[in-house]
Amino acid sequence: MKKTISLIIVTAIMVACSTVPITGRKRLNFVSDAEVLPTSFAQYDAFLKENTLSTDKAKTQEIKAVGARISAAVDKFMRKNGMSAEADNYRWEFNLVKDDQLNAWCMPGGKVVFYTGILPVAKNTDGIAAIMGHEVAHAFAKHGQERMSSSQIQQYGAMAIEIGTGDADAKTKEMWNMAYGVGSQLGMLKYSRTHETEADKLGLVFMIMAGYNGEEAVRVWERMSEIGGGAPPEFLSTHPSNSTRIATLKNYLPEAKKLAAKYN
Repeated sequence: MKKTISLIIVTAIMVACSTVPITGRKRLNFVSDAEVLPTSFAQYDAFLKENTLSTDKAKTQEIKAVGARISAAVDKFMRKNGMSAEADNYRWEFNLVKDDQLNAWCMPGGKVVFYTGILPVAKNTDGIAAIMGHEVAHAFAKHGQERMSSSQIQQYGAMAIEIGTGDADAKTKEMWNMAYGVGSQLGMLKYSRTHETEADKLGLVFMIMAGYNGEEAVRVWERMSEIGGGAPPEFLSTHPSNSTRIATLKNYLPEAKKLAAKYN
């Protein structure tokens, strides 16, 4: 049984391995658009019904306009690089929600929400584009689907531990479960930081392709850093530290400009 489960896990990983366009990172994804997008769209609609949209017409229009330009850049890239069928699955939508949280997000399939609370950090249209590019990049790289796939692999691993320690005493079982849990948790946190860094890079490319100033992405995180707050150590955080993100964006900016010119 242990060999069977191991074989299933290895086979699933080999079959589901693909490459993220532009960055070239190998990813694990065996969750199809057909499986995840209907639920994603339904959850987005439910969220909008349960939350209050901003009544600021000017800012709402700005969010929608920036989103349209950046999603058009993503669509352009996809159709020029053999991804037209995948591009057809996206249903881009951009809304501004009245909420003080410093947050924005994009669900699989291109459903985006900005919170009014993050607008002072964005500060200007280029800042909005930097945040928008980052969130759209999560959907482009299918980070949500990848996390779902990883979660399923974790479940298989937990099953293997249960079977493999079936005859062990309770103390031994607990030791293995604790080791697996901590290792798995930190692994997933690191994995999430990988996604965030990748979204920073891809978002920079897309915002520049859309005609926005990439330098502003660095300033957004400088402003975020000024806000401060008791963030946990980076190795225990799901996001890179602000200083790490600032350095990454500064270093990647020349490459992002070259890629944006190439893809345009």
